[in-house]
Amino acid sequence: MTASARALRSDAARNRESLLAAAEEVFAERGVEASVADIARRAGVAKGTVFRHFASKEDLIASLVCDHLITLTDAAHRLADAGDPGAALLEFLTIAADQRRQHDLTYLLTYSANDARVTTIRDEVHAGVETLVANARAAGAIRPDVTGTDVFLLMCAPVHVMDGLSDPPPDLWRRYLAIIFDGLRPQGATALPLPAPELS
Repeated sequence: MTASARALRSDAARNRESLLAAAEEVFAERGVEASVADIARRAGVAKGTVFRHFASKEDLIASLVCDHLITLTDAAHRLADAGDPGAALLEFLTIAADQRRQHDLTYLLTYSANDARVTTIRDEVHAGVETLVANARAAGAIRPDVTGTDVFLLMCAPVHVMDGLSDPPPDLWRRYLAIIFDGLRPQGATALPLPAPELS
């Protein structure tokens, strides 16, 4: 590859990252109704530049969701062989909650749920969580009746619980993560009233 070709590829990669960062900010502020033109303005590029990288607004949203899910997949893989499975699970849940705190884009996962890329990576995250939970159960760090799906559904709960507060302290989610994790521990646990759901 020539130097000029490498420079063009590098520029394209930077433009793509800039567009994804701008999209994350704009969607967090305005919701899914935000337009491609809004995102292009935030990124400081022409609208056509957006469509050179993403076929449609839906493609842009799916790409943004995939980037977030890949962060979680990478974390789950990294922590799968940790020496302390309980601490590994807590670290994963901390990463998941902190990612959501930065920009709450959870609703975009539902919006792009039919995208094959999103479904594939979401299933990879779920499989990673299953491994972390199985390891923690085997080590006696969490109660034996907690499943990977239970924990997968709880990932966003520490931040979601603060939605009713007008101006919560930025790290208040850590309080609720601690409460949730204590609820996963076997000490003092009582039987759960219903079985864990299946992830559709």
